Amino acid sequence: MLPHYPEGTVRTLLTTDLVTEATRQVLTDRLNAPLRLPTFFSSDDFALLDAVCNRLIPQDEPKTRIPVAEGIDERLSKNTTNGWRYDSMPNDGDAFKLGLKGINESALAMFQQPFLTLLGDQQDQILRAVQVMEAPGEVWQNLPADRFFEELLAEAVENYYSHPVAQEEIGYVGMADTPGWKRLDLNQLEDREPRLE
Repeated sequence: MLPHYPEGTVRTLLTTDLVTEATRQVLTDRLNAPLRLPTFFSSDDFALLDAVCNRLIPQDEPKTRIPVAEGIDERLSKNTTNGWRYDSMPNDGDAFKLGLKGINESALAMFQQPFLTLLGDQQDQILRAVQVMEAPGEVWQNLPADRFFEELLAEAVENYYSHPVAQEEIGYVGMADTPGWKRLDLNQLEDREPRLE
């Protein structure tokens, strides 16, 4: 069995004075966010995005499922960006819609089935082909597959690890931002840092 940090570590930390009110509010909102329906993607495109995100970051426990695809949909709905993009890429919304279309084209070309109907290892083969620019399909003639994959993976990871439940998985307590870090030597832990069980 792999070592893990105690469940609830971050959630407990949020109830202490070690976290600023602004940080507490953001992370508590993420914990308590209601289920949200897609507003940017069609229901079919959203189902595809969700399946792709679940291959990139598998989540086996539905009770603590982190809404990765929902976070991407929400950002694109608000038309916000991080302020830059590759000059070879269209705007984020168009890139995601084209990229999802490309993933399905590749699935049809490689396995004669839509991505959603493929087995997990077949889905992984499609995503790997996109990542290394070997995916078949017309979309990839105009959209750089490797850049799309990079953007998709980065956004999925950002949505996942900005959630308190994922932070608990890795023992991240860096959001404890009021007292500062005092124990800086190798293998020294602050009192607020979880110990592996």
